[in-house]
Amino acid sequence: MTVLAVLQSTTGYFEKRKIESARLNAEHLLAHTLGKKRIELYLEFERELTEAELAPLRDLVRRRGQGEPLQHLLGTVEFCGRTFRCDKRALIPRPETEELVELLIAELGKLKAELRVLDVGTGSGVIALSLAAAFPEATVHAVDVCAEALTLARENAALVGLSDRVDFQQSDLLIAVTQVYDLIVANLPYVAERDRATLAREVRHDPESALFGGVQGEEIIRRLITTAPPHLASGGLLALEIGIGQSAALAAFLAAEGYVDISARQDCVGVTRFLLARYG
Repeated sequence: MTVLAVLQSTTGYFEKRKIESARLNAEHLLAHTLGKKRIELYLEFERELTEAELAPLRDLVRRRGQGEPLQHLLGTVEFCGRTFRCDKRALIPRPETEELVELLIAELGKLKAELRVLDVGTGSGVIALSLAAAFPEATVHAVDVCAEALTLARENAALVGLSDRVDFQQSDLLIAVTQVYDLIVANLPYVAERDRATLAREVRHDPESALFGGVQGEEIIRRLITTAPPHLASGGLLALEIGIGQSAALAAFLAAEGYVDISARQDCVGVTRFLLARYG
């Protein structure tokens, strides 16, 4: 089979299995198998593929058709212009989390460069590492309760050359944290247990501890809101990524806990996805 024929047949296979962006998925997997950039495939449409090239592709296509995430199959994910390792040890970074980072860069760019930043529930480390790259003078710390996720985060720090910029520590939220920060950012689990059955096949491959925030979905976020004030500098910013429909209740809870300048921000598809608030 030629490159083009393989792409066409794989695309059809994915479409039957309701894989979104079927052609793009096919191109990524074939390029990964051949060790090429995706754009290079367009220069080789008529090239005949050998059985040695097709065999590993078949396994990847089968697994993708069963709902295994593309990022896990590739072993990487693109985030804020950088390539990071991605596997089952942590949540796959989502496009809306890139929007959170971009929002914070715009927000904090108005302030001093020597920021003190804490990323809570860092997972693969992409938020902390992206902020460290954006603010070279900043002190950036990151915590996570999961040791495996922290190992992945440290691997990513080495991969993008920022191992000396971000300090990773194991902690259940802020229990092991002793310092004070200008920014505390968190993309914590926010899916309600009752919504488990509604999750897409791909999402179910993420660690459960990174997905489910309790019966209502907000419990872990509320714990952070309650415990963050002693670790925020005067006027310090708490930035949260939240689930659909959670903004009103969490904004009210922030106000009840003494936060000010509370604002809800939408993502690119119009979902209220982020909450920003200051303390002191």
